[in-house]
Amino acid sequence: MKIATLTLIIIIFNIPFGYWQANVKKLSVQWFLSIHIPIPFIILLRLYSGIGFALYTYLFFVVAFFGGLYFGRVSYNYFKSKNYQVTSCLVMDLIRMLK
Repeated sequence: MKIATLTLIIIIFNIPFGYWQANVKKLSVQWFLSIHIPIPFIILLRLYSGIGFALYTYLFFVVAFFGGLYFGRVSYNYFKSKNYQVTSCLVMDLIRMLK
C-alpha cells in the first residue's frame, strides 16, 4: 500500500517536469534540469516515508519517475496539437485554459 501511494506521488510530481522538458531543446541545460531537479525531492520522500532504499522499490520508483516525465511530455504535445497557447509551465497553462 505504501509503495503504491509513493509511486502515484512520484508520477504526479514528475508530470510538470516532463511538460517542461517537452518545451526545451534536447540536451540543453534546462533539459538536464527538468530531469534532475525532482531527484532530491524523491530521495527525501523515500527517507521520510520509511521505505528507504530497498532493492525491490527501485523498479516501481524508476518506472514512476520516467512515467511521470512521459505523461508530462504527452500532455504538452496534446495541448499543443489542440492549438492552445503553451509555455514551459504546466500549472500556468492549466490556469490560463480554465479562465
